[in-house]
Amino acid sequence: MRIGMVSTFPPIECGIGTYASYLMEELKKLHNEVYVVSQTGAEGERVYPVFNATDGDLAEKVFEAMIKFTPDVVHIQHEYGLYGKHMGVNVIPLLYKFKFAGIPVVVTLHSVYEKFNDKQALITDALVRISSAVIVHHNFQKDSLRATIKKGGKIYIIPHGAREVTPVPNAKKKLKVEGKKTILVTGYFRPNKGYDRVVKMFPDIVKEVPEAWLLIAGKTRLQEFRDYRDYFFRLIEESPARDRILVLRGQFPQKTLDTIISAADIVPMPYLTGAQSGIMAHCLAFGRPIVASPLKSFVETIEESKAGLIAEKDRFVEAIVRILNDDKLARELSENALRFVKSRLSWKKIAEQTVKVYHKIVTTPYGRARYVEF
Repeated sequence: MRIGMVSTFPPIECGIGTYASYLMEELKKLHNEVYVVSQTGAEGERVYPVFNATDGDLAEKVFEAMIKFTPDVVHIQHEYGLYGKHMGVNVIPLLYKFKFAGIPVVVTLHSVYEKFNDKQALITDALVRISSAVIVHHNFQKDSLRATIKKGGKIYIIPHGAREVTPVPNAKKKLKVEGKKTILVTGYFRPNKGYDRVVKMFPDIVKEVPEAWLLIAGKTRLQEFRDYRDYFFRLIEESPARDRILVLRGQFPQKTLDTIISAADIVPMPYLTGAQSGIMAHCLAFGRPIVASPLKSFVETIEESKAGLIAEKDRFVEAIVRILNDDKLARELSENALRFVKSRLSWKKIAEQTVKVYHKIVTTPYGRARYVEF
């Protein structure tokens, strides 16, 4: 099958681009041709950077580039804002262009909340109505769409993928946290993630777990949330437990990020808002126990995986201390995470499920035809 994907793509700093890159590699292993039309800055084999998010003619640029590859299906990775101003409204005429050309379109909605504001609802309603199929990552997201859109569409649930990996040997030694109970905060620094709360609660954790260390690894994305970044780093510098906080700042290559996650004993995720988390998927892949806030996406994942604890705002310290002080519990949560990834979240399984969605909407009977490359 010839698959055209529209998405951000590495080295662009975007979790959806990372998602697209992993999915692309697994789709290729299933004997498919995959072409990606992306924003300026993307790189890679069969990756074509042809537009900027601010382009007024974004839909035309993407369509004209994609149509040259004669795709059997186009798969759009969607998040509000990736396709320009006004909540990325330029994605709507793009969908219509493919529809007029007779090319089926799958849209993965990466940001589906319990409730939509008016602008989000307007965009989402159009996406669901026009596309041939929609993919979301959680059960509650399908329910949310059904409650919001005016007309039903074909909605499929495929979880966010995760790699099957082995923890990096001697990761703690490499980061000089040997013998420490390491609490990891990683990813882009944004107010909605609540990472400042972890810095504030850390001195209370140290009182209960004297060998606890806080490892902070990440950066702000582009120039967003600079005020929050400054506030966050002031909190770190002024913390009574500053001598137990290790800060690593940067956009780390995958091998380095893998080492950082491997060095963690626990990963708190006190998010205030969010649809799902690529960081959570990475942590599950390495079997790191998680303490997460009660967002619906987090509750679903933790309940299904049994890889962590859900904690209300005032119970985070208690939950973190419980896991750090109970080696048996920590080991059980870690093993649960690894089993969950292998049985449900591996990118191979995600790609297989995605191809099944393609076959439901591609009407040409290609039978056993497949793509090979030597």
